[in-house]
Amino acid sequence: MIAVDAMGGDHAPRTAVEGALLAARRRGLRLLLVGRRSILEEEIEEFGPGPAVRDRVEVVHAGEVVGMCESALAVRRKRDSSVRVCARLVKEGRAQAMVTAGNTGAALVAGKMVIGVAPGVDRPALAVAMPRRVGRTILLDAGANVDSKPDQLRQFAVMGHYLAQQLLRMNSPRIGLLSIGEEAGKGTDLVREVFKSLDATGLNFVGNVEGRDVFSGAADVVVCDGFVGNAILKSAEALAEFVGAQLREEMSSTLRSRLGYLLAKPAFDRFRSRVDYSEYGGAPLLGLRGGCFVAHGRSSAHAMSSAIQRAVEFCEAGIHLKVSAKLSEVAFEAAPKAVAG
Repeated sequence: MIAVDAMGGDHAPRTAVEGALLAARRRGLRLLLVGRRSILEEEIEEFGPGPAVRDRVEVVHAGEVVGMCESALAVRRKRDSSVRVCARLVKEGRAQAMVTAGNTGAALVAGKMVIGVAPGVDRPALAVAMPRRVGRTILLDAGANVDSKPDQLRQFAVMGHYLAQQLLRMNSPRIGLLSIGEEAGKGTDLVREVFKSLDATGLNFVGNVEGRDVFSGAADVVVCDGFVGNAILKSAEALAEFVGAQLREEMSSTLRSRLGYLLAKPAFDRFRSRVDYSEYGGAPLLGLRGGCFVAHGRSSAHAMSSAIQRAVEFCEAGIHLKVSAKLSEVAFEAAPKAVAG
């Protein structure tokens, strides 16, 4: 069972409701739709899902909302907010994971306060699987923590290590630290301090990597603070949209190019599926005792449906629990080889 924050996101609750109904219809999922009951019931009725689909979607009332522009700490006083109720459903075991397209900071606070963090974790990190030439690169933190300390980035690296083992099926994933140059002395004071720390962890640390290496495959896991990670993520999304729009414009400019587009359309569709965030949907917030997935704030219904599906896949494979269990085994101040197992 997945709890969906129907009130979070730029286009809530409509896209969240439609996405949940799509997931229930196409994949036969059972979902908890969390938000103001009267509004959600009206939205569901408007889509006319039919009794078979409607029976798979249960509405759970939450009378408050944490807005996109509100402080994340609003979760503390808004105890009946949709994002906090979702977290409570995970804590109580009624849902295996929650999905929200709302305030990322609020999801982080709700996750820490209500679901709880795994032992050895100070702050959870948002992990995004970025496309590269072959396969994917895990980028974390991608926006949950805009201010990070050296020990926290070290924890992010360990989280990424175990996630890559589970998700990418790699025994010894290459860990890179994002900087402005490959040399050990490059970067901010924070980056230089984290470099020394990661070099002593026993992980397969390949040193500093640059922004281009997120997409080149020079590392399997790229570690950075959430401010930088989110800037990379949003820039990559915008660039993909720009390239797609330019290609469509060029391909429709002449009769010859339109004919060429028809022949090349399957290749363009495959390219779009690799770079379109709506195909992947959401990113896991690692380091919690339960599942929490954060979708893009402007997610479409298709993107929300994809995010729900990713949450189901993670839960079925037990990936988030396996990562948390591994983190619990690791004493972050222990000898370097204790981390690498």
